[in-house]
Amino acid sequence: MEAYNPEHALLKARREFGEHGGVAPSISRSSTFTVMHPKTMPEIFAGLRGPEQGGCFLYSRHFNPTVDVLSRYLAAMEGTEAAICTASGMSAISCTILQICNSGDHIVASESIYGGTHALFESLLPQMNIRTTFVDITDLEAVKAAMTQQTKVIYTETMGNPTLKIADIPALAETAHQRDIKLVVDNTFSPLIFTPKILGADVVVYSLTKYINGASDLIAGAVCADKSFIQDLMDLHTGRIMLLGPTMDPRVAFDILQRIPHLPIRMREHSRRGQAMAQMLKQMDVKVCYPGLPEHPQHEKAQELGNDGYGLGGILTIDCGTREKAEELMDVLQNEESFGMIAVSLGYFDTLISCSGSSTSSEIKTEDQQKMGLSPGLLRIALGYTGDLETRMVQMKRGVQKVLTGVE
Repeated sequence: MEAYNPEHALLKARREFGEHGGVAPSISRSSTFTVMHPKTMPEIFAGLRGPEQGGCFLYSRHFNPTVDVLSRYLAAMEGTEAAICTASGMSAISCTILQICNSGDHIVASESIYGGTHALFESLLPQMNIRTTFVDITDLEAVKAAMTQQTKVIYTETMGNPTLKIADIPALAETAHQRDIKLVVDNTFSPLIFTPKILGADVVVYSLTKYINGASDLIAGAVCADKSFIQDLMDLHTGRIMLLGPTMDPRVAFDILQRIPHLPIRMREHSRRGQAMAQMLKQMDVKVCYPGLPEHPQHEKAQELGNDGYGLGGILTIDCGTREKAEELMDVLQNEESFGMIAVSLGYFDTLISCSGSSTSSEIKTEDQQKMGLSPGLLRIALGYTGDLETRMVQMKRGVQKVLTGVE
């Protein structure tokens, strides 16, 4: 497979200048837009005119100039024809699924996904008569066995939350497309590292809140796909984003736009630290999981599918065995070592630590957590890049020795 370079794709995207020649795009805060001639407005409602057909804007729930710039940059980075930004990652996921699935349809989903997404599939969608079968997404035969005549979507995260299982996107895409099924991939954990569309995915969704924004100061999401699917999402009569209305604020779009240029630098540093920390913990005989370790079950697949030069991310897990031990280690790392903060989310410049089973995966039943390999003592550590790496490694080593090995 020819190497894909998302940075080069971004550089080729048309540069958007601000009003009066500003080097940064302008923030267009208008909720509504004027037209110069009365006949133009009916043409906009009929779909004959729009942002790409004469530069016509109507209303910011529909399209907004600043948000459109961010959408175009994301599409370039992801290798898709188009993209649309939303108010949150969950709104991007929900609208995508509801656009594809109707009452009576079926989804095959990875069992190792974010708890909120799991709750959407397991608890909310059945109220709309949309059912989901959860499987080990790394077991292609299990995926095939779960598919029915009603299956419309295979859903996975590129890097599973929090187990860090790596999905074989080309194999899943082939399986899906043989039956005219859409492959939807959440790439929140691994922007730039993997490019799901290039690997065969039909739709790529993001929580932009995490790595792409990088500052943990806003909530946002995105859907990247073929132009026809994005147009479906924004259809005046049946578009799920258009009608459900999870609109991105243009000020949020501007902030994210300003951070995309240094996303490659950030991702490389997150990955550099992830690799170094995981190797140290492995040498300490800690039960650590990280895709960059040869012991990871999909290590070779991750290297095969990943884009060159970005590493394999800044997230690792430590299995402390019990929730009590996990909470003790979190307490030491935050309150004694100042290593990081006890908080959910990821992609921040400071390290964020959480016990997944009792936090971001708490919507998943205990028996299902056990089935997916989620220990009650599993710590998800989203490494930041503040402080020098050597100091951070010493802090982690002291904390682990104190709590898990009894050595100080």
